[in-house]
Amino acid sequence: MGLVTNVLSYGRSGVADWIVQRFSALILAAYTVVVVVWLVVNGVGLTFAQWQGFIGQTWMRIFTLLTILALAGHAWIGLWTVATDYLKKRGIRVAFLGFVGVSLFAYVVWGISILWGF
Repeated sequence: MGLVTNVLSYGRSGVADWIVQRFSALILAAYTVVVVVWLVVNGVGLTFAQWQGFIGQTWMRIFTLLTILALAGHAWIGLWTVATDYLKKRGIRVAFLGFVGVSLFAYVVWGISILWGF
């Protein structure tokens, strides 16, 4: 119960959340730039095999995994903040954050299975 209480409590570190939000935003921005630049350079007549070759490179798979984790962390902190600000009834807030947590976990596992074929 301690972990659940800590994750759902108001006593979280705002500085730590701020750092995670900013760091994850930088990762998301960098990933967007890399993909957009690659698409601009290779976009005319782009085939699935080219896209698969680009995404299938080890460095890009690792970068994509890091981006998926950054997106999940970014979304968790953002939705936790919204929930604690606007969902005043504890039961509704816990249910909402539980749904968000399970959904984010499923998306991360799904992304890993797509990237690494598990």
